[in-house]
Amino acid sequence: MSSFTSTDRRFVSRRDFLFRAGEGIGGIALAHMLQGEGLLASQAACDTAGITSPTAPREPHFRPRAKAVISLFMSGGVSHVDSFDYKPMLEKHHGKPLTGKGKVRVRQGFPGPLMKSPFGFKQYGESGKHVSELFPCMGEMVDDLAFVHSCQGRSNDHVLAHYEWNTGSLLMGHPSVGSWVTYGLGSENQSLPGFVVVYDHRGGPFSGPANWSSGYLPAAYQGTVFRSAGDPILDLRPPGEMVSPEQQRARLDHLAVLNEEHAKKYPGAGDLAARIASYELAYRMQGCAPEAVDLSQESEAVKKLYAMDDPVTEPFGRQCLLARRLVERGVRFVQLYSGALRQQNIDTWDAHSNLVENHTLHAKEVDRPIAGLLQDLKQTGLLEDTLVVWHSEFGRMPISQRGVGRDHNPGAMTAWMAGAGIAGGQSIGATDEFGYKAEQQVMTYHDLHATILHLLGMDHTRLTYFFNGRHMRLTDVHGEPIPQIVG
Repeated sequence: MSSFTSTDRRFVSRRDFLFRAGEGIGGIALAHMLQGEGLLASQAACDTAGITSPTAPREPHFRPRAKAVISLFMSGGVSHVDSFDYKPMLEKHHGKPLTGKGKVRVRQGFPGPLMKSPFGFKQYGESGKHVSELFPCMGEMVDDLAFVHSCQGRSNDHVLAHYEWNTGSLLMGHPSVGSWVTYGLGSENQSLPGFVVVYDHRGGPFSGPANWSSGYLPAAYQGTVFRSAGDPILDLRPPGEMVSPEQQRARLDHLAVLNEEHAKKYPGAGDLAARIASYELAYRMQGCAPEAVDLSQESEAVKKLYAMDDPVTEPFGRQCLLARRLVERGVRFVQLYSGALRQQNIDTWDAHSNLVENHTLHAKEVDRPIAGLLQDLKQTGLLEDTLVVWHSEFGRMPISQRGVGRDHNPGAMTAWMAGAGIAGGQSIGATDEFGYKAEQQVMTYHDLHATILHLLGMDHTRLTYFFNGRHMRLTDVHGEPIPQIVG
């Protein structure tokens, strides 16, 4: 029984009383937790319907060093030994078999001999960091970057590896890191999405929308795609000739009244709250988003800084400049993709057949724009509380593929981070002498995600969502923040 009747009050035992009272205490505790999460029915609607937006700003677990994240994802697998992980032993042992590493597994064909980098390396900055000739502009920024050379994944398949580094799981259907961030912190601008994705002008990356899915989190936390060519947001402008702004507002207000009545009749309708919030966000975006994505407002000097004066670099330059404008306006997480799954070995960083041609093309597309983004964030002060992360889904083998390419290598990858008070000029962790496997201070995607959350003021072990009978985490039951980054 959940309540006392007039006939049993005299006969209730102390044990029964405490047990029954405990049911109410549990309800009070549950209500307190729901209120803290903004999930009570009375708090579940947006402005006009009395429900708080799911992306309303929330307090972090502790003082953050970053307010926003810009993720630069190089889709296809950048070769670490041809970019930032200098390996002179590859030149010394060029043409010899890779031995002493156990059974060497490759994705395609048979293991070839060791292959030296076809690109020269040069030392940059006070740190003397070796950087490939592929990235001369980023090379000039090395003292602002913290390189992590010991990243390691589990899959050598593009799709599964994209899931790994974006969602923390090999399986499709889990929320992306951007979704977890907006779930935990909300957004500082309620007229723009909290999580925005801008993919390559040639098309989407491997595994497509699953990279920015909200998975089992509410739909309000999934990434919103902005295009990098043409109109960034399709169907944004209202049909002015057919519906005036006043009529559109009146329709939404009437819909809000109906939704509020429904919410009172059926309290706790979380899906309805998310739907209402999406309608309201779409309406507010009509007034706010056109200005945010209007790059014509920027000076010619700024556009040149982002390499928009060159047809090769202009597309990714637009992506980078758009990212700066979005974080400047309070968007919490922006993810940019270089590489599109159209003609796989040409339009992505997937350098099986011709490493020199592939990496020369894609490095040129992104080098100046990324350096420009870092310089702009630095000179405007935004880099102090914006975290920039550069990575791929895996590295590539130090052995050759048919003498001209390199196969997939989940055992080693280089990533770098900048901003958010991170000490630059660092080289964290290390691979073996050939770059075949991460060897010192091995970092998994769980460690990378724990680090991102920590810099945003969130304890990755406390950011949970109850689903399928357990408290789910971005980092599952693993992960430790990288001490050299968060220290």
